[in-house]
Amino acid sequence: MRTEATTRRLAAVAALTVVAAATAAPAALAADHGRERGGIVSVQQIDRLSRDEAQQQITGRGYDGPAARYGVADYRVLYRTVDPLGRPITASGLVSLPETAQRELNTVVYEHGTTAAKADAPSADGTDRADAVLFAAAGYATVAPDYLGLGSGPGLHPYADTASEATASLDLLRAARRLVQEHGHRLGHGVQITGFSQGGPAAMALGRALQQGADPHFRLVSLAPVSGPYDAQHAEAPAGLADGTLDGRTTNYLFGYWLTAMNREYHLYDNPAELFQAPYDRQVEALYDGTHTDGEIFAAIPADPHAFLTPHAIAWALHPTGALLRAFRANDDTCDWAPDVPVQLFAADGDHAVAYLNSQYCARALTANGAQVTLTDVGAVDHSPSRRAALPQVAALFEQRLPA
Repeated sequence: MRTEATTRRLAAVAALTVVAAATAAPAALAADHGRERGGIVSVQQIDRLSRDEAQQQITGRGYDGPAARYGVADYRVLYRTVDPLGRPITASGLVSLPETAQRELNTVVYEHGTTAAKADAPSADGTDRADAVLFAAAGYATVAPDYLGLGSGPGLHPYADTASEATASLDLLRAARRLVQEHGHRLGHGVQITGFSQGGPAAMALGRALQQGADPHFRLVSLAPVSGPYDAQHAEAPAGLADGTLDGRTTNYLFGYWLTAMNREYHLYDNPAELFQAPYDRQVEALYDGTHTDGEIFAAIPADPHAFLTPHAIAWALHPTGALLRAFRANDDTCDWAPDVPVQLFAADGDHAVAYLNSQYCARALTANGAQVTLTDVGAVDHSPSRRAALPQVAALFEQRLPA
């Protein structure tokens, strides 16, 4: 039976789909070919918080500091970017601005964690909006990409495709630079980047792009991702599919999302039945079509990976070859470089969704490349609580490295 909350969510998805369809019309995209990436298609103010209201939102999210210094205005920005094949497309994202008279604003990018529903992206639902408000209320211009295919973006989300996460994030930074100019501010050159879960590798990928000079205006200052799956092949797959140290239903949710998304880019299967057990083989692609919430997907999948994935799928994930190995390698490389700035990794050894080994791997890889890295274990807490434990520490760190 459909609940009132589900009805409201479906209505929100329908509204977002209308916007996305209009944005993705061939004529509109053809007109965008001669326009630069990061160009703004539309801006909508979606919220305005007093300092006290910002504080209430931060506290309500379970964050212990820092205290809000400013009110915050939140904007949904639809902007031009490219898809995984480099073709013009639009994406949406949240830009949260502190209500301050200060002319120049320093920037924080917040890369959100996994969500399957378009309506749950930062600029759409507001679930992750308090994460952006945490930094905006401290005085930073805060940029939170929805990623491709979420929020008001057209099409399906290329889940965990780090290359498109980086391009979507970079182009939202460019759009935010234009937006703040219209509000009498300018963005400084320094950018500090954090992200949670899926947003961990996204943060690392964006940091690498900035260090490599992807945009001459922006300069990487610090990186502080939280609980990211940086090594799906060597950490996440064994922990979820062989060791049993991760929650089985969460493993199914994440691998179902990842395999169906990667199939569109790497052609992992001709028929879902090759990788998914019946009856889930007939349902799995529809579950990740952008209209289903995480709760609805969790309710539709089993708790045991062996009941969800075929023996071939599990064996292939544990010993990947061919297209699956290419998919792993293409997206497990976000720690294989040498940042010129200090990197602070946060993770929880009690995490039953994303193995702590991911962050240990990332720290080792960065250190081997000569980077300055610190890994902070936030304790015996699970996945979502690790964000609540880490982000206030990230905010304090950013204030030290580049004050708002």
